[in-house]
Amino acid sequence: MSTSVTTSFAKQYAKDVHEAFQRRGSFLRGAVRFEPNVVGETVTFQKVGKGVATSKARHGQVTPMNQSHTAITASMEDKYAGDWVDKLDENKLTINERRVIAQGGAFALGRAIDAQIIAAMGGSTNTVGTTTTALTRATLLGAVEQLDAVDVPDDGQRWGALSPRTWSAALTIEEFASGDYVGKDLPFVDTNRVREWMGVKWTKHTGVANVGAIGTENLVWHMSAIGFGMGTDVTADITWHGDRASHFVNHFYSGGAALIDGDGVVKMLTDDTKAIPA
Repeated sequence: MSTSVTTSFAKQYAKDVHEAFQRRGSFLRGAVRFEPNVVGETVTFQKVGKGVATSKARHGQVTPMNQSHTAITASMEDKYAGDWVDKLDENKLTINERRVIAQGGAFALGRAIDAQIIAAMGGSTNTVGTTTTALTRATLLGAVEQLDAVDVPDDGQRWGALSPRTWSAALTIEEFASGDYVGKDLPFVDTNRVREWMGVKWTKHTGVANVGAIGTENLVWHMSAIGFGMGTDVTADITWHGDRASHFVNHFYSGGAALIDGDGVVKMLTDDTKAIPA
């Protein structure tokens, strides 16, 4: 047999395809105040200040509380995620390229929503912990304490987002890791993704500021402290373009996030480059 026969060997490719590892969509949209169907280029969230009770003399006048009213505006940002799929290229593939592009676009827009929400929360000036140490039990407790100190309701609507390294460090804390401290009625089945402790639903998130670096900004917040308005929800559009002999697989949305009340957000500073505590 010819020594060059190897050039005639058949090659078979798997029909499935591995997509690059990526965070699959938005984790935070359901953890903030959400306003759908926004009409216009902005959405306004209303904030009312605290009232103060006073005394009065008999037959005297009641002192008005004069609660402050603040309008917080979020501007709509248009986001797109699309790609071309050539018709004749599809005939040369064993994978469903349009489906792959469609999934990738949906995931990308979900991450964009989270990025807007996290950027808005970054406007809070409340911090606990240091940028030069790994997460400690005191940092977690201190973040919750800051919410308590300003009367943020402990009503089941408190959330926390930890970087993967901070999450790993938290799992070395017995109270955080053990079900003995969180009760039997967890709101989520997948306790590897979300754990409830100290009245906060904690989740892993790869999109917090400075993830994997010094000065990671892990977050704790009340869902009413952040607003996200959606003008156009995530929409898929697959259009045939004859002049290109291709489909354009597109996803898009229009939405904006705003910090409604900075008191309801605490940034837990850690150093993601530090080793996981033993």
